[in-house]
Amino acid sequence: MALPMTILASQKMASLLTNNNALYQQIVSISAAANMAVPPIAASQVVLSSASPDIGDKNIQLTYPRVCLYSTSVKNTHIEKFKSLSGTVSVITDIWASGNLVSDTDQWIHFYVEAVTDIYRRNVGNLNDGFYFSGAYEVQFQPPKQGGIGFSQSAKITSLLNVSQS
Repeated sequence: MALPMTILASQKMASLLTNNNALYQQIVSISAAANMAVPPIAASQVVLSSASPDIGDKNIQLTYPRVCLYSTSVKNTHIEKFKSLSGTVSVITDIWASGNLVSDTDQWIHFYVEAVTDIYRRNVGNLNDGFYFSGAYEVQFQPPKQGGIGFSQSAKITSLLNVSQS
């Protein structure tokens, strides 16, 4: 049995970040260019999960920083009349940073978003299996709050994948 389309879509976006340790390498590169110390995000910290931080911290034992990917919606516009599904899948990339100082998490989250969106911009096109990434995304930053290992901060990147499947 094939994976459900919503899991496969999230997996496609996660692969962009984890293949050849792309996210780790990008964070190291941009933080070095800015002469900043930013904790990198290893491929093992990129997970398919929609769990809230409270659940992720306690029940799943997710570490910081982390990236969680999940699908939030499917829209079948049926633009291709001879396909059973042609439309979009919305994929969320949730990025979480945590540190002892608010000032650290407040800076790190911007480096993480820049690294992820740079990888996404470089991977516009066919993702195979009927998925196509146009490169369009929206970023929403959340303010820091208490949590994680002192303070945590998050950003949510919403991407739309075009999907065409028989």
